[in-house]
Amino acid sequence: MSQLLSGKDGAQEARGRGGPTWVAVLAACVGQFVVVLDVSVINVALPSIRTGLDIGETGLQWVVNAYVITFAGFLLLGGRASDLFGRKAVFVFGLGVFTAASLLGGLAQAPWMLIVARALQGIGAAVLSPATLAILTTTFPEGPARVKAVAIWTAVGTGGGAAGGLIGGLLTDYLSWRWVLLINVPLGMIVIVAAVAWLAESRTGQARQRRLDLPGAVLVTLGVGSLAYGISQSEGHGWGSARTLVFLIAGAVALAAFVAVEQRTHEPLMPLGVFRVRSVSAANAITIVSGMGFYAMWYFLSLYMQNVLKYSAVQTGLALLPHTATIILSAQFAPRLMRWIKGRTLLVIAGLLTAAGFIWQGGMDADGSFLVTLLGPGIVFSFGAGLMMTLLAVSATTGVELSESGLVAGLANTSRTMGGALGLSVLASVAARRTADVGSGAHALASGYGRAFVVSGAIILVSMLMIPFLPKPQTSAE
Repeated sequence: MSQLLSGKDGAQEARGRGGPTWVAVLAACVGQFVVVLDVSVINVALPSIRTGLDIGETGLQWVVNAYVITFAGFLLLGGRASDLFGRKAVFVFGLGVFTAASLLGGLAQAPWMLIVARALQGIGAAVLSPATLAILTTTFPEGPARVKAVAIWTAVGTGGGAAGGLIGGLLTDYLSWRWVLLINVPLGMIVIVAAVAWLAESRTGQARQRRLDLPGAVLVTLGVGSLAYGISQSEGHGWGSARTLVFLIAGAVALAAFVAVEQRTHEPLMPLGVFRVRSVSAANAITIVSGMGFYAMWYFLSLYMQNVLKYSAVQTGLALLPHTATIILSAQFAPRLMRWIKGRTLLVIAGLLTAAGFIWQGGMDADGSFLVTLLGPGIVFSFGAGLMMTLLAVSATTGVELSESGLVAGLANTSRTMGGALGLSVLASVAARRTADVGSGAHALASGYGRAFVVSGAIILVSMLMIPFLPKPQTSAE
């Protein structure tokens, strides 16, 4: 971070807009960390939650889905709100909702209280997450300084996802499942105070009109939320079931209506012209497809270590630390590599590394060792994934007006979330089918998880076919 703040390639301009740049980077990174952390940290605590609240299997599913669905549904609205009402104000509001919901969930005395709290957490996270990226894109101009800032943001956010298992395991084993949620309260309050005191407000002149397209907001929230819920139901009920199809069709109809409304609205929630920016449209398309494959990293590795290798939750979290460290390092290398290798070429290299690592990981078996089965392929695909996610985040927020920075940040987060949800459903079906074909026991489970990784590698290769649609950078440093 010190290199980012001392650089002459845009950091001084950022300071001129008010507020030290380190506050913007720190606030954005901590906000994204807690958002991503709460996607994974709750999974480890589910058995303890079931016992503590006497909650059934359906209730447990809603503890997870309530967060994911509201998070996906409100992302675009949250991103546009940061453009209209100011990135600092929306950041503080979103973090406040998230923190209050965490307190409510940690103190929940009944299943419905926890589910409501998780839904409110998802809304707060949907408002907060786009604001974190928008703060960086409005603080740092396009160029090396922004790439460095986004690289730190990517690394910290990814670290939150990887650390979820370890943090959740430690808190659940040594304190209580309630601390999986309560830990967000002091952290959130500290960041809120720091943001109010030091973070500079950012709002364009056009955004001062503060007019929100309510019909568009309702339609896009219903559309994305319905799609997310329909996808989540496909894993347990199948793609052809009425429970899945009704919500998928309803989501598609709502999004079609959203596009029709936006074309006729004077001040739309999402100006459709943003999709004419090649960097935005191509990067989001790649993000959706590649996001389906990236989900395999934490989900199936955790299952393999716990169900096949018999690692505890804490051991699983510790075993994932090298993967996390590699992603952080590769994200930090991205700005340096972009000075020597053009953006699209570097993205191809990153995709090939990721796919190769996934396919290598697909060879896992019931007698796997940490060094050979986990560490070797993990270092390869983690390095490629860190580069790939950083480059896509930069591309998805390049070439747009500052008044639309929150919108494109929300769009990028929506693409990643929907890709992950779709990937979970598809890959879980692939793994289950392979396991059933092989038989039963640890060998069958390992074979199923391995097949999911091989398919993930194929998905990454498919996403690379869209890289030529990204615009060529004007200089290699970009």
